[in-house]
Amino acid sequence: MIRAGVRPDFITFTGLLSGCSHSGLVDIGLKYFHSMHEAYFVEPRVEHFACVVDLLGRAGRLVEAKQIINQMPMKPGPSIWGALLSACRTYSNLEIGEIAAKELFVLEPENSGNYVLLSNMYADAGKREEVNTLRVRLKELGMKKSPGCSWIEINGRLHSFLGGDTCHPQAKEIYMFLESLPEKIKAAGYVPDTSFVVHDVSEEEKEGNLNTHSEKLAIAFGLLNTSPGTLLRVTKNLRICGDCHSATKFISKIYGREIIVRDINRFHHFKDGFCSCRDYW
Repeated sequence: MIRAGVRPDFITFTGLLSGCSHSGLVDIGLKYFHSMHEAYFVEPRVEHFACVVDLLGRAGRLVEAKQIINQMPMKPGPSIWGALLSACRTYSNLEIGEIAAKELFVLEPENSGNYVLLSNMYADAGKREEVNTLRVRLKELGMKKSPGCSWIEINGRLHSFLGGDTCHPQAKEIYMFLESLPEKIKAAGYVPDTSFVVHDVSEEEKEGNLNTHSEKLAIAFGLLNTSPGTLLRVTKNLRICGDCHSATKFISKIYGREIIVRDINRFHHFKDGFCSCRDYW
């Protein structure tokens, strides 16, 4: 653009910063951000700060991300605090995560997803009392966590699965497949992440509960009903959980499948044991 004599504007920098964020180019992204005003006289807007918070958050540089928020000339909105909370969930930073969540509770009092993210962080940290407190608060506010639901289309027909679903005509076959799946993917390096099960049960039961998540049911159904090598496309109404994300990477590897999962945040393209999101979503 510069060589062609076209001056970059705020839209240009939004694209640049977003691209750097999703590519892990932290230092380059920060260089572009600081050049906006200094070199091109473009005043950063909320969306640019959101990109920078996301950029730093993806790299685990949460203290720096919080400092950027503190230095903003305008009041940070949900996109800013949401990016920080998501990063805190990924990197298990409860201290900063609590700050972000409390801001979001004020800005988005009816967004149950923020409560769920903080609740999951409390569960990871073994803070059962705080988990229960958040559940009570959700109930008092008249909010409920939406049940996980996933969809997959096979041969022109759409199949839906809720978490723990046993209503599908092939439910018995699906659960038999999922019962044997963990040992196969464990042999390839998979380690179950039972922190995503908040119930107070044994580790063995927690591992079993992980197998009932809706996206795993949909993927198992797809594997059972398509020929080898067929691309699987799954849509989920919520954020894919960390364990399902990890398991799907290994499933794509050992079964030689490409699997695309569209969750509430983004597309995840799993292939050969890797995901297009680079394990950040």
